[in-house]
Amino acid sequence: MRYFGSDNVEPPPGLRPRIAEPPGGVKAEEADAILAAVRLLALDVGDVRIGVALSDETGTLASGLATLKAAGPRKDAQSVASLVREHGAGEVVVGLPLRLDGSLGPQGEKVLAFVERLRRVLRVPVVTRDERLTSVAADERLAQAGVRRRDRKARIDQAAAALILQELLDERRAVASPAGGGTAA
Repeated sequence: MRYFGSDNVEPPPGLRPRIAEPPGGVKAEEADAILAAVRLLALDVGDVRIGVALSDETGTLASGLATLKAAGPRKDAQSVASLVREHGAGEVVVGLPLRLDGSLGPQGEKVLAFVERLRRVLRVPVVTRDERLTSVAADERLAQAGVRRRDRKARIDQAAAALILQELLDERRAVASPAGGGTAA
């Protein structure tokens, strides 16, 4: 496989997924290509809205995808399952709202119950990630981008989901890099 602007057929160091043994009959190069093309879907779950973000196939960039109107746990799980199928997501990341002291509050308990429902419905891994202050950070970033206050309300949930996902992607890339902490600028 060639990479843009290069005659090199191998991915740069740190971007090649590591697998111990591919499943029977699958060549290592094919398995690497399959693993590299998995998208992640992230959720910022609230009582009124659910922000959704999606990664690119390389696991480098997270982008806001949609804001769903919450319609109850069963319908919300079905909506997420539909998005997972539509976009070929291989993993779902759900922001877990913890209190500043790290404890779980009432909203966190609701989100964990929703995560359990998702795990029963989806055939992909569903993981949680600390989302403390992501909505505040998302609001600040939207304001810095010049988005008017009334327009920010409609976009803040998917922006928060994108922040949750981008932090996870950056963390995983840093862990996977040979130096263990280099990030691309």
